[in-house]
Amino acid sequence: MKATIWHNPRCSKSRQALAILEGTPGVEVEVVEYLKTPPNRAEIETVLKKAGLRPSQAVRKGEAVVKEIGIDLTDDKAVLDAMAQHPILIERAIVITEKGAVIARPPERVSEVL
Repeated sequence: MKATIWHNPRCSKSRQALAILEGTPGVEVEVVEYLKTPPNRAEIETVLKKAGLRPSQAVRKGEAVVKEIGIDLTDDKAVLDAMAQHPILIERAIVITEKGAVIARPPERVSEVL
């Protein structure tokens, strides 16, 4: 099985999720450091739909940029636009497989899509 992780190596939860993926037999892991190689708006929207999440459920509300840009967290389109422009706003880590997608918080949630 192939699993893609939108990963931030500076985040302990993201590192733990990656370790779970790498330690699971039969899983081929693709690591996307989304701060270096950000997904576009369409990719973000697709993955969130696959996860069954609204954009507001996958945004890091505590990031300073939320206040700086004055984003309306109830406006899905505005949140998606902001995530595409400021990938730091994307909650981490997100794991995507053929079975679905999940925000790996806590990291053990990875098992839901394996």
